[in-house]
Amino acid sequence: MGGLLLGGGYPEAHAAALSANRSMREAVRAFAASGRPVVGECGGLMYLGETLEHGSGIRFEMCGVVPYRTRMTPGLTLGYHEATTLAPSVLAPAGAVLRGHEFHHSVLTHAPTQPAYRWTGGDGQPVTEGYAAGNVLASYLHLHLAAEPALARRLVGACAGGHAAPAALENRS
Repeated sequence: MGGLLLGGGYPEAHAAALSANRSMREAVRAFAASGRPVVGECGGLMYLGETLEHGSGIRFEMCGVVPYRTRMTPGLTLGYHEATTLAPSVLAPAGAVLRGHEFHHSVLTHAPTQPAYRWTGGDGQPVTEGYAAGNVLASYLHLHLAAEPALARRLVGACAGGHAAPAALENRS
């Protein structure tokens, strides 16, 4: 069965090469369409999206797995979060409370559809973020897997071809 985990990184530094590698982008789309688990964190979210736009306005085609477009900004989004999952995913059931951090210089160019997480922002307002639909989970949030080892077990179970293993995650809300 298998799975695809695209961790953080700096896809903007290699946007032209990533965009030019059509066979890889098509392979990622086909893999996701096959129903196998796909998880993207931060740079992985950006690569799984439709396009990545540099500050100069140049847009690069990405994989198109997630219906999001990202744009590079001079600002930095940074912070630790305790997030509640809004939908079931290959990592956690809906309603689970997870911990992670954000560190990125990009933004979505539109409001997220099918968001993965909700947390309270520094201004006290609720933030919805990420994408969770079927076998695909993508987010700016870098999860702290050691805080919830059940997340990794659930992902490995899904990659092994079984259903996502029941996660013994507490609802800490």
